[in-house]
Amino acid sequence: MLRRETLPLQPIKYFVTLVESHWDGIIAWHANRLSNGLLEGINSLVQAAKARARGYRNKNKMIIIIYLTAAKLQLPTVTNPTPAYMSSR
Repeated sequence: MLRRETLPLQPIKYFVTLVESHWDGIIAWHANRLSNGLLEGINSLVQAAKARARGYRNKNKMIIIIYLTAAKLQLPTVTNPTPAYMSSR
């Protein structure tokens, strides 16, 4: 049996410190039941657009790529020159 002086308490101390540092967020989650899943999803889209826009020298063009990626627009292609959003006109 382990003696009390030899017990590894460092992981428990780390956990207590972690909970104390995030206490306000934990209480806010229990009060509101809101998550940041939507924000994380948007961030994922922005990061994908940044990777796709690599090489653009202009921030405006990168922002346009972010909008195009996030909106998931049906853009014209060679096989489908008229996208769905233009067929009703």
